[in-house]
Amino acid sequence: MPFQPRVVMLVPAPNYTENWQPALARKVAALTGAGLIVEQRVWTDPGDLSGYDLILPLFAWGYQRDVEAWYALLDRLETEELPVANPVPVLRWNSDKAYLSDLGTKGVAVVPTVEVAALDDASLSNARAKLGVEEVVIKPAISGGADGTHRIAALGAISLDALGQRRLVQPLMPGILTDGEYSLFFFAGNFSHAIVKRPAAGDFRVQEQFGGRESGWDASADAQALAEAALAAAPAPPVYARVDMVGDAAGKLHIMELELIEPSLFLHHAPDKGAAFGHAVYAAI
Repeated sequence: MPFQPRVVMLVPAPNYTENWQPALARKVAALTGAGLIVEQRVWTDPGDLSGYDLILPLFAWGYQRDVEAWYALLDRLETEELPVANPVPVLRWNSDKAYLSDLGTKGVAVVPTVEVAALDDASLSNARAKLGVEEVVIKPAISGGADGTHRIAALGAISLDALGQRRLVQPLMPGILTDGEYSLFFFAGNFSHAIVKRPAAGDFRVQEQFGGRESGWDASADAQALAEAALAAAPAPPVYARVDMVGDAAGKLHIMELELIEPSLFLHHAPDKGAAFGHAVYAAI
């Protein structure tokens, strides 16, 4: 009988309300199709993980809401030298969007970003001046699913949840409203597929829970080259990756973020329905 590695998918806590099961089913189907046995453990209390051939944090959804527990888990995975994909140094680097500055210093085109230690009217005004715009988007440095992300118009006030908090300030990129946000997917460094996500009318957030919708996209050579440059700047080659990007007023693409921890992979848009994903995970064992 052929060897069947056992992998464990870290999944959300029972009280996590966002609907993650359909995406899980697609990933599990791709992994079992590649010859893997897939089990599940809640990421906030996973128990003994030493018996698995690989640990996948692909559904550690909600980690941004319990940052202390998330970093404690990363410390434990590292201390116990457990096999993880993506590797712990990649997960740690990608947890805080300060990595955007790292990408920028390496010559990768990123959405212009000003980090503010404690957001108030004065620091927001300074950030606007540095960016050369009046309308901005603010977001936590550790965030997911657009949690705590707000659009602030020229005369708009800071939302109460952001006042006095560490925040990233970015211009509202025109492309998000006209063309949408592009996502490119890579498995074992190879391009798989791409989608474009568009916000609902009157919104700027592209996530499904805010009315966003996605469709397949034929990624341009420029988009693929930008994604590859961003991934090359990571601490180690990721097994799986989603690269989100958006255009400026001139249409030039900029990295919005790298999703190397728990991205939705939209495998139903992949030509092979996720076979490359499954093979990449198997090869990482």
